[in-house]
Amino acid sequence: MIERSQELVTLRRWLQRHPVVGIVGARQVGKTTLARSFVAGTRGPSAFFDLENPEDLARLSDPMLALKGLKGLVVIDEIQRLPNLFPVLRVLVDRPKSPAKFLVLGSASPDLLRQGAETLAGRIAYHELGGLSLDEVGVGNYGRLWLRGGFPRSYLARSHAESDDWRREFTRTFLERDLPQLGITIASTTLRRFWIMLAHYHAQVWNTSEFARSFGVADTTIRNYLDLLTSALVVRQLPPWHENISKRQVKAPKVYIADSGLLHSLLNIRLFQDLEAHPKVGASWEGFAIEQVIRGLQARRDEAFFWATHGGAGLDLLVMRGGQRLGFEIKRTSSPRLTPSMRNALSDLKLQRLDVIHAGERTFVMERRVRAVALSRLLDDLQPLS
Repeated sequence: MIERSQELVTLRRWLQRHPVVGIVGARQVGKTTLARSFVAGTRGPSAFFDLENPEDLARLSDPMLALKGLKGLVVIDEIQRLPNLFPVLRVLVDRPKSPAKFLVLGSASPDLLRQGAETLAGRIAYHELGGLSLDEVGVGNYGRLWLRGGFPRSYLARSHAESDDWRREFTRTFLERDLPQLGITIASTTLRRFWIMLAHYHAQVWNTSEFARSFGVADTTIRNYLDLLTSALVVRQLPPWHENISKRQVKAPKVYIADSGLLHSLLNIRLFQDLEAHPKVGASWEGFAIEQVIRGLQARRDEAFFWATHGGAGLDLLVMRGGQRLGFEIKRTSSPRLTPSMRNALSDLKLQRLDVIHAGERTFVMERRVRAVALSRLLDDLQPLS
């Protein structure tokens, strides 16, 4: 097991500030393991409920009776299976000097949990848990992480073939079992076809009409498919940023399969030689690098954008927090060069800094406010946003 020390620090900080913290993430991304590791390192009483366990589910048949006498840290795993718990949690945390704090885990984004969580407005904070990242596996293992993705069982598999088998089985069970448990009734064969098509569209600007024509359905239907997979945290929509300039700017999001390993399975890529020869190798590397930058900066989803104009200028990633504007361009080359598009982005977006993430070995200054940052040196050269 890989120790996820930074995630534990983040979790401890959130629980100090909020009476309820929700960890959300895709299935099998490590939420339960992280929660158990956190409990093991926490002093004082604790209780753990796994709502996929029939015994724990039965214990919570009367949730007020089961929870009101507990003290310390209370963990409730797979809470989306029992959304009527949220009103009970509101009552419990609103008690004077409430003796308990609650850590709830869900295999969905806050959007899918919103209906139940509305009663906890102002009391709950969500932390999105992604797969393993470079700082957790070490930059020396970035090739393995890129090929296999960040799901712990995929990354830690004994061979590439075993890792690929795990991801293929994950895809099947995710579509056939996990999504229906989240209340999604679309046929698994339909979503699988859509997901595979989306993998071939990875790192491109979304075009609803093009997908709708391919499926022979309405634009609204195809958009719903995209939003469902995004809410289940297996797809990332990178929204466009609009600046107040005279240039016509792109208004549709870019779409990425969130985990590079899942992308490769959907594209039938099993080994590095398959990846290197595939036409989507550059797009795959772009998506992987963007995820690692976002994780390295500890940026939230609502702080990450891309920017593009119809004239050809663009920026792969724009991260904004407070007054900071940080730009990132992804280039799978060992000798990156400053392009007119990068200069336009630096000027039009008034960036504090532009980093060109590349596949070489060195980090160096290209120009004032512009650096070339080697992906293998990313942890040394990125700092979390304040």
